[in-house]
Amino acid sequence: MSEHFVLIHGAWHGGWCWDKVVKELEARGHTASAPTLPDPALGLNPADITLDDYVQSLAKVLNAQEKKVVLLGHSSAGIIMQAAAPLAADKISHLIFHNAFVLPHGMCQFDLVPPEVSQGMTQAAQASPDGCVPIMEDFVRTALMPEESKEVQDDLIGRLNTQPLGLFLGKIDKKPFDELLIPKSVLFCKDDASLPPGGYLDMAKNLGEYNLVELSGGHESLWSNPAFLTDGILKASGLA
Repeated sequence: MSEHFVLIHGAWHGGWCWDKVVKELEARGHTASAPTLPDPALGLNPADITLDDYVQSLAKVLNAQEKKVVLLGHSSAGIIMQAAAPLAADKISHLIFHNAFVLPHGMCQFDLVPPEVSQGMTQAAQASPDGCVPIMEDFVRTALMPEESKEVQDDLIGRLNTQPLGLFLGKIDKKPFDELLIPKSVLFCKDDASLPPGGYLDMAKNLGEYNLVELSGGHESLWSNPAFLTDGILKASGLA
C-alpha cells in the first residue's frame, strides 16, 4: 500500500535535508513532502521566530493533506511534532521520531542541555547579525557526522542555515499529545554521538508506548545513507 510521508527537519536544517530520502521513498512506490519550517512565505524576522511559529506552520501543512500521512521528524523536530500533532490528529496515521528530542510537560529543549551549552548558544545568537545561533561546524564534524568523510561533511555544512533561538526556548504542553491514539515509533540510529549514550531513548520514554526500530548509523544518516535509512523508515511505519 502506498503511503504519503511528511518529513520534518531539525535545527539548522531545511526541507532540503530530506531530498535524498524523498527520492528513495518515491522509488519504492510512496510519496513524500518535506516542508521547510516555519513557512518561509510568512517572511518572519528570524530573531523573532518562536516554537509556535514552527508548530502552526506544521499544523497548516498537515491539515491541508487529502488523506492521512505518516509524520516523521528528526532531532529537534520531535518537539514540533509533540505540539503540532494534536492540532491535526485526524490527518496522521503514524508518528515516527527519528533520533528526536521528546520533552516532558512544561519543559523546553534548553532545559535538557547543560547550562553552559544553552548560555553559549544564547550569547552566540545575541552577537550574530541575524539574531540566530550560528552554524557550529566543529559540532557537525565531531558529533553529528564523525564517521563521514570531510567531503560529505562539507556538503552538508554548506547547506545548513543559522538557527532561530526561539525553537529551543518554547515550552511544551504535553497533555494534548498524551491523549492521542496515533501509533508511534522510534527510529534510532545507534551510532549517534550528538548526545550521551542513552539520551535519545531516555527522552523517548515521554512518548508512552511505542515501537522501536534500531539501525546502525549517525545523526545525519538521512543525508549520508538515505537508502539504508529509508529501509528503517518503512520498517518503523509497518510497511516492510
